[in-house]
Amino acid sequence: MSSNPPISFSAKAKTAANTASGGYPYSLSGTDLDQNFVFATAQFDKDEFKIKATMGNGGHEAREIKITYPVPTPPTTGTHVLGSVDGVLQWIATEECP
Repeated sequence: MSSNPPISFSAKAKTAANTASGGYPYSLSGTDLDQNFVFATAQFDKDEFKIKATMGNGGHEAREIKITYPVPTPPTTGTHVLGSVDGVLQWIATEECP
């Protein structure tokens, strides 16, 4: 998925009239804002993730998202990869690479 939202407000602002010479600045379109917010809103399967409303910057509502599948605690020594063995998620020891 692209990380570039569909509407570039900085590009639109560059086409606005120069305010220093008496021109009006670019007005943000509600439709453009909605399109960008829909693009930025991730879709999560409520059976696989725990989603909790929290307080974000400026007192705005934010979401805290946690995966519900338990990830085992990583080993404190050695080199490991997270994998599945016989359907069980676990850390698997590997050789260290130079």
